[in-house]
Amino acid sequence: MSNVQGYFDPRFESVRTIFAEQQQDPQARGSALCVTVGGETVLDLWQGVVDKDNQQVWEQDSLVNVFSCTKPLGAVAILQQVEAGKLGLDAPLADVWPEFAQAGKEHITLRQILSHQSGLSAISETLAPEALFDWDAMSSALAGQSPWWTPGETHGYAPVTYAWLVGEPLRRVSETRPGRYIQEHICQPLGMDFFVGVPDSDLARVAHVSRLRNQFGDEYARALFASMGQPEGLGFKAFGNPSSMMVSSNERHWQQAEILSANGTGNARSLARFWQVMAHGGQLDDARLLDSDLVAEMRQEHSQGMDRTLLAPTRFGLGVMLDQDYQGGGFGMGPQAYGHPGAGGCLGFCDPETQVGFGYVTNAMGPYVLMDPRALALSSEVYRCLRSVD
Repeated sequence: MSNVQGYFDPRFESVRTIFAEQQQDPQARGSALCVTVGGETVLDLWQGVVDKDNQQVWEQDSLVNVFSCTKPLGAVAILQQVEAGKLGLDAPLADVWPEFAQAGKEHITLRQILSHQSGLSAISETLAPEALFDWDAMSSALAGQSPWWTPGETHGYAPVTYAWLVGEPLRRVSETRPGRYIQEHICQPLGMDFFVGVPDSDLARVAHVSRLRNQFGDEYARALFASMGQPEGLGFKAFGNPSSMMVSSNERHWQQAEILSANGTGNARSLARFWQVMAHGGQLDDARLLDSDLVAEMRQEHSQGMDRTLLAPTRFGLGVMLDQDYQGGGFGMGPQAYGHPGAGGCLGFCDPETQVGFGYVTNAMGPYVLMDPRALALSSEVYRCLRSVD
């Protein structure tokens, strides 16, 4: 257990023990965990290595790509524009993005985008690999895309296109690039060591990401991976078009892009800090993210059932996943918990009932569709500790 660095409240020593045991897996690389309860940090731990040769230890300020854990930051950023009266949740998105009003998208709303009901989970036309890093190319492709289903009738997760569906309206109404906006209005005010587009000066701190070998996940993971073998299907297009989506996560142009659906780079401490504030209705002490009524709206169920993209049951609020009562579908805490997993195992969420803010990150990517068993083991033990204290 000597490999684990950082701080833990003695009430949560069993969580630290599980965290240390996870490092005994032969394929384990690096990970970090941070948990807040109310206004207090009760766990802030890290362990393992950051480089592909397993030589460089994970430091207190190491960063890693957290993939879709980034999505709620984009949701808060656009909802700040709603709070400011610059766009409406139920007004056509085309009001602020006129080019979007084509191919059957004239009436699609921000609410439908944030709850994955817009039918725009993927781009049909095969795009060049470099298009992923060309903001205007991706925005234009989505402006021309026709929905995969009638908007509002069902839902299907938008793993990557969400970045432009949210980010282009954000750019237009805030007159700021999305990565910079998130930095100035979310990360800096909260003291988060987190970037959507890593500056040159911080690139050296970014961990190398790799996949766990010979692990196949659960039935939902197997169904999703099978669907991704069909080149014209929604699964393949959502995760593999442009093809650079699947192969770029350790490359500088990915790390420095502003893909607010998938390339946020930070640490467990930053995720826990964001979710600490969200656990308190968007405002804690002098930190304020969002009006509490809009936070309540984020937490409301907007879509649920079998997901057209993920081929698993999902529940969404606005830009956040809600808890589900099946193995791998929930956050391991109370039924009011909400947040977002990231591909490969990262997880950020809050549980307003227990006032928990939770962040877990790893650079060894597992194969699960929603929650990773490593993160769930930790969150479930945090919850057990809290209840045993009560």
